[in-house]
Amino acid sequence: MFILENTHEERIAAVRRFNRFYTRQIGVLREGLLHSPFSLTEGRIIYELAQSSGLTATDLCRELVSDAGYVSRILARFEQQGLVEKTRAEQDGRQRLLHLTTEGRHAFSIIDRRSRDEIDQLLSELGEDDQQRLLEAMHTIEGILDKGNKHLEPFILRPHEPGDMGWVIHRHGVLYAREYGWNEEFEALVAQVAADFLKNYDPARERCWIAEMDGEIVGSVFVVQSSETAAKLRLLLVEPRARGMGLGARLVRECIRFAKRAGYQKLVLWTNSVLQEARHIYQKSGFTLAAREEHHSFGHDLVGETWELDLNRV
Repeated sequence: MFILENTHEERIAAVRRFNRFYTRQIGVLREGLLHSPFSLTEGRIIYELAQSSGLTATDLCRELVSDAGYVSRILARFEQQGLVEKTRAEQDGRQRLLHLTTEGRHAFSIIDRRSRDEIDQLLSELGEDDQQRLLEAMHTIEGILDKGNKHLEPFILRPHEPGDMGWVIHRHGVLYAREYGWNEEFEALVAQVAADFLKNYDPARERCWIAEMDGEIVGSVFVVQSSETAAKLRLLLVEPRARGMGLGARLVRECIRFAKRAGYQKLVLWTNSVLQEARHIYQKSGFTLAAREEHHSFGHDLVGETWELDLNRV
């Protein structure tokens, strides 16, 4: 089960631990990359030249974020080994363009094939659900660390439209089964909540937000009336590819703002202790844990939690 590291030093240690784990998995610490005579940087240079013929040494340094002197020494050795050759650029005779020779392309083909085979073996040892979880987690890491990507894929929030409830039910069923192993009882609960929302919808007192990114739905959340003074936050969901961008926190903030404007005094929600990321969002948003109870639902022994937010103090 995922354990949230609370202090900055714990988070640094967690990232370093993951880095050590991942380098063991992909074998970058072996003497030769993919059982070849090349180091990781040397293999990357061969790969980049195979993808884009005509790069300069400066281009390689920028792409690899590597020291110019180090790259220059590797290129000189590759020239001596007959793997790389240089030609003058037609537009600027001062520039030297780099190309793989026939021998260099042969070396690349060996590395490329071994890389594919190694990843193929890794994936073949995983089931379909684990493969999807792995790919989604990798996409999440890439999206968080690639800060430029955030600005290219902003999310927007809109009210619910015909057909959205089907998506909400479907994605809750798929993701909770995949990530927590919950059975169809949970999907049935979500379907009941969505159906009740549509049947009893009061625009002045209730609201649904649907999040979109690149024209695709990536999240949802609901505020529904519980009593004259209390509202419930329900069905918060963020797709794996949109996590780490602040979408979950944004959806919760919208619920809080709406509940205050609608005149509620309290906003409550029910969740389970295993949903660590959601609990973290609720806690950061000002919710406090009001009650806990053990229960057996969705095929598992769980600990249910009720969280509350006093809207008069927000």
